[in-house]
Amino acid sequence: MPFDLSLYLVTDASLCRGYGLEETVAAAVKGGVTIVQLRDKHASDAEMIDQAKRLKEVLAGTGVPLIINDRLNVALASGADGLHVGQSDTAAQQARAALGPEAIIGLSINTPEQLEKAPIELLDYLGMGPVFATRSKRDHAQPLGFAGLRALVEASPLRCVAIGGLKAQHMQDAREAGVDGAAIVSALCGQPDPEASARQLLKHWSAI
Repeated sequence: MPFDLSLYLVTDASLCRGYGLEETVAAAVKGGVTIVQLRDKHASDAEMIDQAKRLKEVLAGTGVPLIINDRLNVALASGADGLHVGQSDTAAQQARAALGPEAIIGLSINTPEQLEKAPIELLDYLGMGPVFATRSKRDHAQPLGFAGLRALVEASPLRCVAIGGLKAQHMQDAREAGVDGAAIVSALCGQPDPEASARQLLKHWSAI
């Protein structure tokens, strides 16, 4: 399915708790979020399937796809639009075989070596990062900075989204590095007004 990486929301269960997961996603999409990834490292599969099904209802009719982080079985059971895998997560080969040719499949990349080994023919986009260190993912790899991000993007044959500690003030730098979008966690999740935050992020993204 066609998809727009411009403003990519990655959910964080603890940050979304106060405002509500579905409420955060609905407000952020109203503010301009173009794609949503459900990420919850602590939920059980059953809990995450339930979350995904509820988010599918929230996103119905918006044209915004729902991507599941890591868990292929959750993507299958919930009817999600795709899967994002890390270097140590479910293999991209398994994901494509199980989800079919129309699914959106993304892979996390942190180094040129990972990019060289990536099964590009099975993927739809690459997640480049982290750009900065971030609290939302404690076990992240070495931060790239914008220079490292640009180098990876220039070598990539696929569309790319930047992730890792990005705020509104970083959107122009990310876009100038060549990415097709920015993946946002804390600058949307846990904000008092996710809709307004999304609009502000897009305003900075579009300022070039």
